[in-house]
Amino acid sequence: MDMRSVKSVENVNYYQVDNEVRRIFSLEGVEVLSIVDAWEKYDWVREYFEKKPIGGYFVWVKKQIDAPISTCVGIASKKIDQNLCNLLVVEKNIKVKGSVFCFAFRKNLNSKHSVKGKILLKENSSIDYAHFHAFGFSDSVFMDYEFFLEKGSKLEYIYKNMGAPVFLERKMNFLIGENASVTNKSIIVGTKSNVKIFDSAFLNGRNSSVIMKLRLVGREKSTFDSSTQIFGKEESKGHLDCQGLIVDSFSKISLTPKLVVENKKSILTHEASIGRINEEQLNYLRARGLSEKEAINLIVNGFISID
Repeated sequence: MDMRSVKSVENVNYYQVDNEVRRIFSLEGVEVLSIVDAWEKYDWVREYFEKKPIGGYFVWVKKQIDAPISTCVGIASKKIDQNLCNLLVVEKNIKVKGSVFCFAFRKNLNSKHSVKGKILLKENSSIDYAHFHAFGFSDSVFMDYEFFLEKGSKLEYIYKNMGAPVFLERKMNFLIGENASVTNKSIIVGTKSNVKIFDSAFLNGRNSSVIMKLRLVGREKSTFDSSTQIFGKEESKGHLDCQGLIVDSFSKISLTPKLVVENKKSILTHEASIGRINEEQLNYLRARGLSEKEAINLIVNGFISID
């Protein structure tokens, strides 16, 4: 989907612009509602939010489907305060693909996007979940997500933000049950951005596992402060892979990995590094006919590629 022109909104299950719901489309076996309607319809929805939401979506995958689930939330007006509460539930033994696009139509809207998200994977379910952000340089974004994984469930999550806004704060908690697994990959490129990251994974079940990979790129006086942690509460395995790349002389990246083992059969590992553009590699590419900007972009693109 082209997030700027939103040419493909007819293919999404939920579409919101500013604070107005523009489209809701349910599939057979998938119920899609505004979170306000879901709050009124289902008592159990109220367990996941402290107070009645004012905006956001509810997606309940009840049966196996072939089509992916997608949601799209945009900001089109200046100085909009967008507050969302989103709930995604995948029932037992169901495998699904999902994507969410959050973006600003223009770069100078000076708006605020705040979201509290809950993703619940029931026993032996799985989801491949892609999350894309593209906001303007004057916007502020606040993310607070919780992922609940029941026994045997599996989450493949990737977050991409190729141009972070002036301020981005992201909090994510992964609560991982018995035989459940999480792979979390995040790519954030900052340009004059202030980015704060607080990610935590709790290995609560026997034979649970998590891999968390983080790639941060600082450009044009960007500042990153990242704290990523894993708690091994039961027999489990976890790995942190945190890497930062500083492109200019004025950006700053701070990486704080933390491992906490609370069970002798839990094995947790980490690797962390922060570097800069290699001058030798840059000169090599320029000697092959690339401009300095093209060479830097090529190096950055290679850095943010995550297997």
